[in-house]
Amino acid sequence: MPRLYIGFVLICLVYHLSTASAHDHLLEGIYCGKANCYEVLGVTREATKNEIAKNYRQLAKKFHPDLHRGEEKKKEAEEKFKEIATAYEILRDEEERSDYDYMLDNPQEYYAHYYRYYRRRMAPKVDVRIVLAVTITIISIIQYYSAWSKYDTAIKYFMTVPKYRNRALDIAKAETKESQTKKGKKSKAELKVEQDMIIRRVIEENMDIKGAYAKPEIKDILWIQLIIFPYTVGYYIYWYLRWLWKFTILKQPYGIEEKLYLIRKYMKLGQHQFDALEEKERQEFLDEELWIKENFEVWKEIKDEETKKALAENNKYKQYRRYIKQHGVGRMTFDDS
Repeated sequence: MPRLYIGFVLICLVYHLSTASAHDHLLEGIYCGKANCYEVLGVTREATKNEIAKNYRQLAKKFHPDLHRGEEKKKEAEEKFKEIATAYEILRDEEERSDYDYMLDNPQEYYAHYYRYYRRRMAPKVDVRIVLAVTITIISIIQYYSAWSKYDTAIKYFMTVPKYRNRALDIAKAETKESQTKKGKKSKAELKVEQDMIIRRVIEENMDIKGAYAKPEIKDILWIQLIIFPYTVGYYIYWYLRWLWKFTILKQPYGIEEKLYLIRKYMKLGQHQFDALEEKERQEFLDEELWIKENFEVWKEIKDEETKKALAENNKYKQYRRYIKQHGVGRMTFDDS
């Protein structure tokens, strides 16, 4: 029995020694290591922030490496200076000081303190909300200016199309002639610049550009979309319930808007893509009653056949098919000879 008791005591002693050893080893890695942060700065645990800052300045001045001569003294001062700076960084922050005080009062929960210490160290210093707001703002700015760039490209394109340029040119000539009589004669270069400006203005006023190249609006940018998101979701729910009630339950006939929606859905086009189609083309869809699934499927088969026939008659496509038949899939392009 005594032997068993002695053996139990020895096991407990070895366990406590190994635990203490691990504890001491880990303690060196966090806060002020084996030193007490308050003792390093020469203050008590009840010291105010001002007292801590005052003692830190005095000690930092005393142990600043530049104030010591000799390699050994300079090295000692440098180590002491680092120790003082570390203690001050911990005690000046209220949350970190609170964690440190809790560790001093509850050393048995050391591993939890170890986790808290490194979690705080690894946590981002900048508020995530600020980062998110800045990111959304940058995306919104890029989105808006990109939309303006696309719109400008579309306007410049229409300025080169004879059909639209000639109409705008007639209006521009009349306006430049009128302005020339009022303000005196202008040089050819000035008249050319003024004429191009009028042509652009006329096209902008008369062309209803839709789709991806439409004139950008503030409501389309990401920030505004996020702000009105609750309204968008609410409107979608209302729209879906209205559709369910009117056309599924009551079996009412579709209106123009609903017919176009079904046609767009069957064609798998986005709203901007569908809006970019000419009014005449959309009217043809309505005339052929493509909102009816069976009609659309027949129409699609016809269009697919027409596309295949057009490709079959295309010389470059024939060349490509011959190459594939003879050599298999390769990297040949239509421009290859």
